[in-house]
Amino acid sequence: MIGSKLAGDGAEQGGGRAVRALLLHPYRRGAQRGRSPAASLEELRGLAAAIELDVVRADCVSLLAPRPATLIGSGKVAAVAQQVADAQVELAVVDGALTPGQQRNLEKAWKCKVIDRTGLILEIFGERARTREGRLQVDLARLSYQRGRLVRSWTHLERQRGGLGAVGGPGETQLEADRRQIDERILRLKRQLGEVTRTRELHRKRRRQAPYPLVALVGYTNAGKSTLFNRLTAAGVVAADMLFATLDPTLRLLTLPSGRPILLSDTVGFIADLPTQLVAAFRATLEEVLEADLLLHIRDISHPDSEAQGQDVRQVLRELGIDTAAADGILEVCNKLDLADEETKTRLRQASRRNGDSVAISALEGAGLEELLAAIDRRLGQARRVLECELAASDGAALAWLYRNGQVLERQDRDGRVHLRVGLDPADLGRARKLLGQAA
Repeated sequence: MIGSKLAGDGAEQGGGRAVRALLLHPYRRGAQRGRSPAASLEELRGLAAAIELDVVRADCVSLLAPRPATLIGSGKVAAVAQQVADAQVELAVVDGALTPGQQRNLEKAWKCKVIDRTGLILEIFGERARTREGRLQVDLARLSYQRGRLVRSWTHLERQRGGLGAVGGPGETQLEADRRQIDERILRLKRQLGEVTRTRELHRKRRRQAPYPLVALVGYTNAGKSTLFNRLTAAGVVAADMLFATLDPTLRLLTLPSGRPILLSDTVGFIADLPTQLVAAFRATLEEVLEADLLLHIRDISHPDSEAQGQDVRQVLRELGIDTAAADGILEVCNKLDLADEETKTRLRQASRRNGDSVAISALEGAGLEELLAAIDRRLGQARRVLECELAASDGAALAWLYRNGQVLERQDRDGRVHLRVGLDPADLGRARKLLGQAA
């Protein structure tokens, strides 16, 4: 169990029991971004549950300003130390970014292992990644994170000898050796990831030649992406009421009501304050999003912080270079309608009928999926161009290609010739003209 590893060897000797953990959400008064401290603490509980920590206490702590040495004030540090001792806490999780020094000082004060939000998310990703690429990306992110925290392991050694200071002490030598080993492993992982990335690019090139439009599911973690993906494709992807249930991207072929085939991609969920190491390390995975012809932004409309979660997703998309203001490239899908109140259900359904910018569904119950597929059809159809052509009825290969890759809007057969009006994507339009010998 990964929770046992977090608390160290002593917990592992306990027969794999859950680690007793204390959760702390520090927040600056008046600095919340549309999300309450209580909701942020509840999200932290969800992250802890993802690796089966036994949460014995969870608190919010207000700050006037972060303390350089311990992040939180000395009075609260002392109070938490007493709580840790009373509840026999083995692991304290601070919902924020701790410097190596702050982490070291809190561990000394609380006499237990301390990790921050980034460390916790890295542990979750390390447990959930299944593909070779996913594991490589997690390892790279973890090593990049750990490199700056090596000093915590060697504080018991002499850092600098007296005298001229030309030769470092044993601690300095060990730090340099460890950093060198980590740097070598980072380089090796980057080379391996480079090979995986090249392989994925070859797969993408072959997929473009297929060619089917790519539709990617994006959204906040636990918004219901995998449940929707399974409902539409019967893919059997892990779908659980748990943060980061899906890490590795999955692709499946799906046929729309018009008969048009598309590729549907399930991707990793986003989260507020996603660690920068993971944004960089998972960029190759998120390239599925960059390649997509249409993004389905899945939102848990029943969540009290649904709007703030939506803003977090759009922020990550902007960091990836996606123009979130381009309405034709993103379709908002309001999921978990079954959990919403009647007033919300009515409002969302009316908005869905009024415009094509959003669709209200329940992936769990299957409600609204026909409307969703029709909306995807319309969005992808907006980019299509109409080609009028004539070819011999005996040219079966060309006819089959046009039916397979386009939408035949009109057909007339006379005198051994076939007259067609076909809707085609811009990329396929050039291929069709080349196939038929037409000028561009």
